[in-house]
Amino acid sequence: MRSPILQFGTSRFLQAHAALFVSEALARNEALGGIAVVQTTGNPVSRARIAALASGEGYPVRIRGMEAGAAVDRLVMGRAIREAWIADDDWPAIRRAAIEDMRVIVSNTGDTGYRLDERDAASLLAQTDHVPRSFPAKLLVLLHARWTERAEAPVSLFPCELVANNGDTLRDIVTGLARQWQAAPEFVSWLATHCVWANSLVDRIVSEAIEPVGAVAEPYALWAIERQPGLELPCTHPAIVLTDDLNSFEQLKLFFLNLGHTWLAGQWLAQGRRADETVFEAMNDEAMRASVEAVWQEEVMPVFVAMDLTERAEAYVASVRERFLNPFLRHRLADIAQNHAEKVKRRMAPLVALAQERGVGAAQARLKAVIARLENA
Repeated sequence: MRSPILQFGTSRFLQAHAALFVSEALARNEALGGIAVVQTTGNPVSRARIAALASGEGYPVRIRGMEAGAAVDRLVMGRAIREAWIADDDWPAIRRAAIEDMRVIVSNTGDTGYRLDERDAASLLAQTDHVPRSFPAKLLVLLHARWTERAEAPVSLFPCELVANNGDTLRDIVTGLARQWQAAPEFVSWLATHCVWANSLVDRIVSEAIEPVGAVAEPYALWAIERQPGLELPCTHPAIVLTDDLNSFEQLKLFFLNLGHTWLAGQWLAQGRRADETVFEAMNDEAMRASVEAVWQEEVMPVFVAMDLTERAEAYVASVRERFLNPFLRHRLADIAQNHAEKVKRRMAPLVALAQERGVGAAQARLKAVIARLENA
């Protein structure tokens, strides 16, 4: 077996996250095997990246940031990728790999990755050389080929897109498209019984690309995956956590890391601060640091205490603090402040609602004031 892991997407995030985890696990004999990557766009940058990945020489990932209170700056090599294809050029090879080799599919296709394309049609299920346009249609056609020739072999799918219940969502889109195309009922049933669609949460800041391939990433990394019967992991790794409570991981990230970013961006907007100020610089400003620390400890933490998650919350906020104090990361508050009102609705308002639901006594005056200002604007 050449590459049992089929990865859709060659982003710098995947290079420094799932693909790097597999690379490190391979060195310990704790991975299923190598990765075959599929690039779904054929622009010059993508082609240069695929050519570099296909060379077999690996790619650099520079880990830069704070870890256990000390600055870290080290270089590691990603060596898990064994094949690299462009969908429009290499579809027969991709289809063959899906039938013969594939045990796991990993994807990170961006914000519009689950969008369907009206040019895709049911006739694609019977064709071996025509390339579907959308990612869900590509996936459907490959899974249909697998079912046709190797129906007994299960597949585990790990979408890494930042979509709530990403596994369930992608499953529903693919099975819905199968029904729309009037695929055999047995195949639609197989998508539910022999394909395991994992909900998961990914968390790592990958701040820069290295050309033509490679990335700069922070030390912190998490891939929290919801436990399911029959799920086959691509590898074991310290950053991979199997959990029966994925929601708590999502809440920790949303209400400490994401809310913390939005709080700092709000202060930056309100005070008319320097245009190029970064999160690191804000955390080294006494007043800005004190404000976000107060929000974390007085308005966020009591909610997690009420949910009996005190120990995990304390450990997580300590990791977030360390990440915000990364001296190597140029994370501008101006970038975080984009779509600020929408981010307040998604990151602050649900926490206030959760506090009320849990009967938390904390007043949450700061968060409520931000929400009220935007509602009255």
